[in-house]
Amino acid sequence: MKRGRVTALPPASLEALARGRRALREQAAAPGARQQAPHKPRPPADGTVLFRRAVADAVPLPPSNRADIPRPRPKPVAHQRRADERQVLIDALSDPWDWEDALVTGDELLFVRPGVPAAALRKLRRGGWVIKGELDLHGHTGDEARLALAAFLNRCMREDRRCVRITHGKGHGSKNRLPVLKNKVRHWLTQREDVLAFCQARTVDGGAGAVVVLLKSSPR
Repeated sequence: MKRGRVTALPPASLEALARGRRALREQAAAPGARQQAPHKPRPPADGTVLFRRAVADAVPLPPSNRADIPRPRPKPVAHQRRADERQVLIDALSDPWDWEDALVTGDELLFVRPGVPAAALRKLRRGGWVIKGELDLHGHTGDEARLALAAFLNRCMREDRRCVRITHGKGHGSKNRLPVLKNKVRHWLTQREDVLAFCQARTVDGGAGAVVVLLKSSPR
């Protein structure tokens, strides 16, 4: 019996078969190497882009044909002034008043706080200080004069006015022709720590109907 002849494969086929075997072995050795990369979620669209898409079909309004008139800005609130006014009201209610002082007549208004040099008072009486402000209390009631005086002195302290004049009158129009307002002013001035000294004004500055006041220097 004759055996069949075995036909040999060409070299090209053997090489292709070897490459296929190597590929199978590599695939079996690394089964996860060819897995597909996980899908990454797409980043959300930007807010500006979404808004533009949403208003893409919007139609602009026609011009109104109105003038663009700027509105005036509101004025600043004077908190310090309101605080001073509240303090004035507190002072007006809390500071006692001795009615016996109203009966004193003919006394020259003269006061100097302890520690203030006597030379400062002499200079004040001679008119050596320049008067930087004036308050006229003619026609005021006692309560009105008290509020006006406190507000005036507070403003002078803020503006660093060292020497001021207060006209209180001579009392000719008051009951019994007594200088009630004059003596009230004396009492009120002595209650304030910012008053260093005061004296009756010179004749050219009002005489017995006015008082010149020396105030502390405002802190800078």
